[in-house]
Amino acid sequence: MSDLSDLLLDTVSRYAGWSGPIIGLLAFLESLVIIGLFVPAIATMIAVGGLIGAGIIEPAPVCACAVVGAILGDWTSYALGRFIGPAVYRHPWLSGHQLGFARARLFFRRYGFLSIIIGRFLGPIRSTVPLVAGVVKMPQGQFQTANILSALLWVPALLLPGYFAGGQLARFDLEAEQLILIAVGLCIVPMLLGWAAIRFMSKPRIKARQTSTQ
Repeated sequence: MSDLSDLLLDTVSRYAGWSGPIIGLLAFLESLVIIGLFVPAIATMIAVGGLIGAGIIEPAPVCACAVVGAILGDWTSYALGRFIGPAVYRHPWLSGHQLGFARARLFFRRYGFLSIIIGRFLGPIRSTVPLVAGVVKMPQGQFQTANILSALLWVPALLLPGYFAGGQLARFDLEAEQLILIAVGLCIVPMLLGWAAIRFMSKPRIKARQTSTQ
Protein backbone atom coordinates (compact mmCIF):
# COMPACT_ATOMS: atom_id res chain seq x y z
CA MET A 1 0.00 0.00 0.00
CA SER A 2 2.87 2.37 0.78
CA ASP A 3 4.34 1.64 -2.68
CA LEU A 4 1.07 2.73 -4.30
CA SER A 5 1.01 5.86 -2.18
CA ASP A 6 4.59 6.67 -3.19
CA LEU A 7 3.71 6.13 -6.85
CA LEU A 8 0.71 8.44 -6.60
CA LEU A 9 2.74 11.11 -4.84
CA ASP A 10 5.50 10.86 -7.44
CA THR A 11 2.93 11.20 -10.23
CA VAL A 12 1.43 14.30 -8.61
CA SER A 13 4.90 15.81 -8.21
CA ARG A 14 5.89 15.12 -11.81
CA TYR A 15 2.62 16.32 -13.32
CA ALA A 16 1.79 19.22 -11.00
CA GLY A 17 -0.53 20.72 -13.59
CA TRP A 18 -2.70 17.62 -13.40
CA SER A 19 -2.60 17.37 -9.61
CA GLY A 20 -6.23 18.50 -9.27
CA PRO A 21 -7.79 15.82 -11.50
CA ILE A 22 -5.44 13.15 -10.09
CA ILE A 23 -6.42 13.92 -6.49
CA GLY A 24 -10.07 14.23 -7.52
CA LEU A 25 -9.97 10.73 -9.01
CA LEU A 26 -8.23 9.46 -5.88
CA ALA A 27 -10.91 10.98 -3.63
CA PHE A 28 -13.62 9.50 -5.86
CA LEU A 29 -12.16 5.97 -5.70
CA GLU A 30 -11.53 6.26 -1.95
CA SER A 31 -15.21 7.04 -1.40
CA LEU A 32 -16.54 4.10 -3.43
CA VAL A 33 -17.94 1.13 -1.57
CA ILE A 34 -15.29 -1.56 -0.91
CA ILE A 35 -12.87 -0.09 -3.47
CA GLY A 36 -12.13 2.68 -0.99
CA LEU A 37 -10.65 0.15 1.41
CA PHE A 38 -7.75 -0.42 -0.99
CA VAL A 39 -7.01 3.19 -1.99
CA PRO A 40 -4.35 4.99 0.12
CA ALA A 41 -6.06 8.35 -0.13
CA ILE A 42 -5.39 9.54 3.42
CA ALA A 43 -1.60 9.13 3.36
CA THR A 44 -1.39 10.52 -0.18
CA MET A 45 -3.51 13.58 0.52
CA ILE A 46 -1.54 14.41 3.67
CA ALA A 47 1.62 14.26 1.56
CA VAL A 48 -0.03 16.36 -1.16
CA GLY A 49 -0.79 18.93 1.53
CA GLY A 50 2.96 19.06 2.11
CA LEU A 51 3.53 19.76 -1.59
CA ILE A 52 1.00 22.58 -1.39
CA GLY A 53 2.73 24.00 1.68
CA ALA A 54 6.07 23.86 -0.14
CA GLY A 55 4.60 25.75 -3.10
CA ILE A 56 5.07 22.88 -5.57
CA ILE A 57 1.40 22.58 -6.55
CA GLU A 58 -1.52 25.00 -6.45
CA PRO A 59 -4.07 24.50 -3.63
CA ALA A 60 -7.26 25.65 -5.38
CA PRO A 61 -7.51 22.93 -8.10
CA VAL A 62 -6.54 20.19 -5.64
CA CYS A 63 -9.10 21.25 -3.03
CA ALA A 64 -11.88 21.76 -5.57
CA CYS A 65 -11.29 18.47 -7.38
CA ALA A 66 -10.89 16.52 -4.13
CA VAL A 67 -14.21 17.85 -2.81
CA VAL A 68 -16.01 17.05 -6.07
CA GLY A 69 -14.43 13.58 -6.22
CA ALA A 70 -15.41 12.80 -2.62
CA ILE A 71 -19.00 13.94 -3.23
CA LEU A 72 -19.34 11.91 -6.44
CA GLY A 73 -17.83 8.82 -4.81
CA ASP A 74 -20.32 8.79 -1.93
CA TRP A 75 -23.15 9.66 -4.34
CA THR A 76 -22.24 6.69 -6.54
CA SER A 77 -22.28 4.32 -3.55
CA TYR A 78 -25.62 5.77 -2.42
CA ALA A 79 -27.13 5.43 -5.89
CA LEU A 80 -25.92 1.83 -6.12
CA GLY A 81 -27.57 0.93 -2.82
CA ARG A 82 -30.78 2.74 -3.75
CA PHE A 83 -30.99 1.07 -7.17
CA ILE A 84 -30.18 -2.52 -6.13
CA GLY A 85 -31.65 -2.49 -2.63
CA PRO A 86 -30.89 -5.06 0.14
CA ALA A 87 -29.82 -7.61 -2.48
CA VAL A 88 -26.57 -5.67 -2.85
CA TYR A 89 -25.36 -7.14 0.45
CA ARG A 90 -25.48 -10.62 -1.10
CA HIS A 91 -23.53 -9.71 -4.21
CA PRO A 92 -20.54 -12.06 -4.72
CA TRP A 93 -18.13 -9.12 -4.82
CA LEU A 94 -19.32 -7.96 -1.41
CA SER A 95 -19.86 -11.33 0.27
CA GLY A 96 -16.62 -11.09 2.23
CA HIS A 97 -17.59 -7.84 3.93
CA GLN A 98 -20.76 -8.80 5.77
CA LEU A 99 -19.39 -7.76 9.16
CA GLY A 100 -18.46 -4.36 7.78
CA PHE A 101 -21.95 -3.85 6.37
CA ALA A 102 -23.50 -4.94 9.67
CA ARG A 103 -21.47 -2.28 11.49
CA ALA A 104 -22.38 0.33 8.89
CA ARG A 105 -26.09 -0.51 9.19
CA LEU A 106 -25.94 -0.24 12.97
CA PHE A 107 -24.04 3.04 12.77
CA PHE A 108 -26.51 4.50 10.26
CA ARG A 109 -29.53 3.32 12.27
CA ARG A 110 -28.12 4.98 15.35
CA TYR A 111 -26.95 8.33 13.95
CA GLY A 112 -28.85 8.80 10.68
CA PHE A 113 -27.91 12.11 9.05
CA LEU A 114 -24.78 12.50 11.20
CA SER A 115 -23.53 9.05 10.20
CA ILE A 116 -22.81 10.37 6.68
CA ILE A 117 -20.73 13.24 8.07
CA ILE A 118 -18.93 11.41 10.87
CA GLY A 119 -18.53 8.22 8.85
CA ARG A 120 -16.34 10.03 6.33
CA PHE A 121 -13.64 10.22 9.03
CA LEU A 122 -13.96 6.62 10.26
CA GLY A 123 -11.95 4.23 8.09
CA PRO A 124 -13.79 0.91 8.65
CA ILE A 125 -17.20 2.29 7.64
CA ARG A 126 -16.24 5.27 5.46
CA SER A 127 -17.05 3.60 2.14
CA THR A 128 -20.04 1.53 3.30
CA VAL A 129 -22.33 4.00 5.10
CA PRO A 130 -23.42 5.77 1.84
CA LEU A 131 -24.39 2.39 0.36
CA VAL A 132 -26.48 1.60 3.45
CA ALA A 133 -28.11 5.04 3.20
CA GLY A 134 -29.11 4.20 -0.36
CA VAL A 135 -30.45 0.76 0.54
CA VAL A 136 -32.77 2.19 3.21
CA LYS A 137 -33.72 4.98 0.76
CA MET A 138 -32.59 7.93 2.83
CA PRO A 139 -34.17 11.04 1.24
CA GLN A 140 -31.98 12.36 -1.56
CA GLY A 141 -31.91 15.91 -0.20
CA GLN A 142 -30.80 14.84 3.28
CA PHE A 143 -28.10 12.57 1.92
CA GLN A 144 -26.67 15.14 -0.46
CA THR A 145 -26.61 17.80 2.26
CA ALA A 146 -24.66 15.50 4.57
CA ASN A 147 -22.50 14.30 1.68
CA ILE A 148 -21.46 17.82 0.66
CA LEU A 149 -20.84 18.95 4.24
CA SER A 150 -18.70 15.91 4.99
CA ALA A 151 -16.59 16.42 1.85
CA LEU A 152 -16.05 20.09 2.68
CA LEU A 153 -14.76 19.07 6.12
CA TRP A 154 -12.84 15.96 5.08
CA VAL A 155 -10.63 17.48 2.38
CA PRO A 156 -9.15 20.31 4.49
CA ALA A 157 -8.75 17.93 7.43
CA LEU A 158 -6.45 15.75 5.31
CA LEU A 159 -4.58 18.49 3.48
CA LEU A 160 -3.89 20.84 6.39
CA PRO A 161 -1.55 18.56 8.39
CA GLY A 162 0.76 18.14 5.41
CA TYR A 163 0.40 21.81 4.48
CA PHE A 164 1.64 22.99 7.87
CA ALA A 165 4.35 20.34 8.08
CA GLY A 166 5.56 20.94 4.53
CA GLY A 167 5.59 24.70 4.50
CA GLN A 168 4.48 26.70 7.47
CA LEU A 169 6.38 24.74 10.14
CA ALA A 170 9.52 24.26 8.06
CA ARG A 171 10.73 27.78 8.90
CA PHE A 172 11.30 26.66 12.51
CA ASP A 173 14.09 24.31 11.31
CA LEU A 174 12.52 21.23 12.83
CA GLU A 175 13.89 17.78 12.10
CA ALA A 176 12.05 15.58 9.58
CA GLU A 177 10.93 13.20 12.32
CA GLN A 178 9.45 16.08 14.28
CA LEU A 179 7.58 17.34 11.24
CA ILE A 180 6.15 13.88 10.65
CA LEU A 181 5.00 13.62 14.27
CA ILE A 182 3.32 17.02 14.05
CA ALA A 183 1.60 16.05 10.79
CA VAL A 184 0.36 12.80 12.31
CA GLY A 185 -0.86 14.67 15.37
CA LEU A 186 -2.80 17.14 13.24
CA CYS A 187 -4.30 14.26 11.28
CA ILE A 188 -5.50 12.55 14.45
CA VAL A 189 -7.45 15.64 15.55
CA PRO A 190 -10.40 15.10 13.12
CA MET A 191 -10.56 11.46 14.16
CA LEU A 192 -10.73 12.46 17.83
CA LEU A 193 -13.42 15.00 17.02
CA GLY A 194 -15.42 12.29 15.26
CA TRP A 195 -15.04 9.97 18.24
CA ALA A 196 -16.09 12.78 20.61
CA ALA A 197 -19.13 13.51 18.47
CA ILE A 198 -20.16 9.86 18.59
CA ARG A 199 -19.78 9.77 22.37
CA PHE A 200 -21.72 13.01 22.73
CA MET A 201 -24.56 11.80 20.51
CA SER A 202 -24.82 8.48 22.35
CA LYS A 203 -25.30 10.04 25.81
CA PRO A 204 -28.90 11.20 25.31
CA ARG A 205 -29.86 7.72 24.13
CA ILE A 206 -28.21 6.10 27.13
CA LYS A 207 -29.96 8.50 29.51
CA ALA A 208 -33.30 7.93 27.77
CA ARG A 209 -32.97 4.18 28.17
CA GLN A 210 -32.07 4.53 31.85
CA THR A 211 -35.09 6.80 32.42
CA SER A 212 -37.45 4.38 30.67
CA THR A 213 -36.31 1.47 32.82
CA GLN A 214 -36.89 3.31 36.11
